[in-house]
Amino acid sequence: MDYEYKLKTAQERAKVEDLFEFEGCKVGRGTYGHVYKAKRKDKSVVNNDGREYALKQIEGTGISMSACREIALLRELRHPNVISLQKVFLSHLDRKVWLLFDYAEHDLWHIIKFHRSAKANKKPVDVPRNMVKSLLFQILDGIHYLHANWVLHRDLKPANILVMGEGLERGRVKIADMGFARLFNSPLKPLADLDPVVVTFWYRAPELLLGARHYTKAIDIWAIGCIFAELLTYEPIFHCRQEDIKTSNPYHHDQLDRIFNVMGFPLEKDWEDIRKMPEHQTLMKDFKRSIYVNCTLVKYMEKHKVKPDSKQFHLLQKLLTMDPTKRITSEQAMKDPYFLEDPLPSQDVFEGKVIPYPRREFLTDDDDDKADTGASKVGDKGGADQSSGHNQPPAKRVRVMPPVTTTGSSMVTSDFQVLYSIPVQCLSVGMTMAVCMPVSILYADCQLCCNSILLHYIDCCTFECQILCCIIK
Repeated sequence: MDYEYKLKTAQERAKVEDLFEFEGCKVGRGTYGHVYKAKRKDKSVVNNDGREYALKQIEGTGISMSACREIALLRELRHPNVISLQKVFLSHLDRKVWLLFDYAEHDLWHIIKFHRSAKANKKPVDVPRNMVKSLLFQILDGIHYLHANWVLHRDLKPANILVMGEGLERGRVKIADMGFARLFNSPLKPLADLDPVVVTFWYRAPELLLGARHYTKAIDIWAIGCIFAELLTYEPIFHCRQEDIKTSNPYHHDQLDRIFNVMGFPLEKDWEDIRKMPEHQTLMKDFKRSIYVNCTLVKYMEKHKVKPDSKQFHLLQKLLTMDPTKRITSEQAMKDPYFLEDPLPSQDVFEGKVIPYPRREFLTDDDDDKADTGASKVGDKGGADQSSGHNQPPAKRVRVMPPVTTTGSSMVTSDFQVLYSIPVQCLSVGMTMAVCMPVSILYADCQLCCNSILLHYIDCCTFECQILCCIIK
């Protein structure tokens, strides 16, 4: 591309620092970047609606596969209970990427933490009787939309469920952090081949822990069941003290032990396909069924004063069914009798009452240093997550396959730089275009279409964005 033209377009391109005030307003730090609370600088009535936004700066230079997947999906998804991506800003000079989202003042991690602290101090919290029901219904509504459009979220947990504060969408749930989401309508490979370890491990379904190669939307339903139980008890139901092991092996002994201590050991009559799980032999070698004979979900929830004959318990049982083929779907769950009894769920989970939860605090550089040393960890939200991660499992990282060398004429090493234009099919905009910038090539499994082919990070002047593309062969 002509250097002067690139310089001209860079000068004309809108800069995030010219449009928004966010200096000193960091509210979150995660694996893939920093999140800032931002307001528009333009004070005119036309351009300034008074709204607050979340600005997510992608860490490092360029764009990660996780961010690429998030951008590609959120550009297409539109639902009241899914976080809305407003705009993508790119700075070609320092190669920074900024994502602009709606700002959410609260998330379920902070809300549950607040209630847990109040319960320990025996302080009452004035919230609507139907608040948990409203939260769960909106989560199911958002997930039903994703599943209906063939999208698996694959990282549902309280910190990724945002709740809007004061404003037009007061009390509305927003599902965020789509960095691990994936289309699953027609994968050319088993999903486990591409991502063997998904979902933060406290919320990881048993079929994942047993190495299932073909997992389905049932993994999101299990995670929702874990969140529901946590909303009812203010404690993670499958809390495991051991750190999540960074490995491609999905088997996790301590996490399975925690699940069995609550649910009991799965019987073959209840889960017929358990024998087909890749880690079934390891399971039978490591565990004795007799140890868990007195463990049931009924006993666990009774300790937390949830009656086994209540409709909320019956729904929880359906969400936490061990056999994924028998687990309830999001559509079925939304029609459950639990949501038909009074009080009915509401769009404003706070029902017009004063919001008792504190607003997010701004972070300092000292907080970042603590996070780096492990004293404080923060989940990376697609919207405005700023949760401090005490008592939270560590975040995951995207798996990228190493470069492969081949003697084939059409194959090149990852260090090769293409210095001429080549036609590619852009998965984001769905059309063929010519790339007129150097393109870094690497071998990996495409995080969008699941094909194991050459991938490109393309700096495209035509569309003013950085996108992941696949070569047309």
